[in-house]
Amino acid sequence: MPTAPVPRPPKIPTSVLVVIHTAALDVLLIERADKPGFWQSVTGSMDFVDEPPRATCIREVAEETGIVVGSPGVPPSALVDWDLRNVYEIYPMWRHRYGPGVTQNTEHVFGLQVPAGIPVTLAPREHLQHVWLPWQEAAGRCFSRSNAEAIRALPARCGAAR
Repeated sequence: MPTAPVPRPPKIPTSVLVVIHTAALDVLLIERADKPGFWQSVTGSMDFVDEPPRATCIREVAEETGIVVGSPGVPPSALVDWDLRNVYEIYPMWRHRYGPGVTQNTEHVFGLQVPAGIPVTLAPREHLQHVWLPWQEAAGRCFSRSNAEAIRALPARCGAAR
């Protein structure tokens, strides 16, 4: 006899945004499987209330791209907390994933510098394809305003005058 699927617990309205980039400021964008045409950086919610944002970043980057923080070429120091928090309204199409009455999310923003040409392996249930773009073009392709703003801040965050 088939068993009913186990319901997922509501998402925690605290998440991370990780702008993955190269030294040349090319940015990795991934296309959402549940919304083709929606391009973004790596994002993800905390798995539990006390999960540190840095741990969430490391987990989400590995799950969504196959890039492992702490592997050769990607030292732990490459993941930088930008000490930036965005509070935004959760898109109505995704509110059903959260508890009743939850309409806002707090997003912790990080940057991750990786070597050019690093292999990317997408989670096929989450993303359709990926692309590396110069930061200006990447910012223009993001559907999320906070993601685009984070990418536009990348040159200043990296100390580059571009």
